[in-house]
Amino acid sequence: MIMLQNLFRTRPRERLGQLLYEAAVRQARDPAFYTRFGVADRIDARFELYTLHVLLLVMRMRDEGERGAEAGQDLFNTYVSALDHALRELGVGDVSVGKKMRKLGEAMYGRMTAYEPPLREADEAGLAASLARNVYEDEDAAIGAALAAYAIASRARLAAQPFDAVADAPAWAEVQA
Repeated sequence: MIMLQNLFRTRPRERLGQLLYEAAVRQARDPAFYTRFGVADRIDARFELYTLHVLLLVMRMRDEGERGAEAGQDLFNTYVSALDHALRELGVGDVSVGKKMRKLGEAMYGRMTAYEPPLREADEAGLAASLARNVYEDEDAAIGAALAAYAIASRARLAAQPFDAVADAPAWAEVQA
């Protein structure tokens, strides 16, 4: 009986990953992204906002050393699991889930690889170009400028917060156009 209880018990690290994921999703769903920043209310644009917010938290966690790296990995794992679950809820068959997850994983990795350097360097122009291309499907970097400024401000606010405070309630920048 004890083995079954241990099997279904949520581990504290996994719980932190879930809490961080929920915080990222809650922030990415802020209506201001759609009304003020002009992000299209489509599943692909929401994926882009979720990925950006998860990356911001993963970066903040990794800045904390080994403890943070583990929390960041748990957040990333939770995000991948949520994507898999969402595909299944959308009716994607078991045979197709693997292919679709591979494609989503490649997209997620590509975004994170494109966004992380300009976020670390506070390079608004570089980040705006990537966000315009991926979030707005446009080559005009100016279209991604407000979202880039928000993301860099969020990165700074999260960096200023102690680890436990980020885990409890991440301090995102205000969504302003």
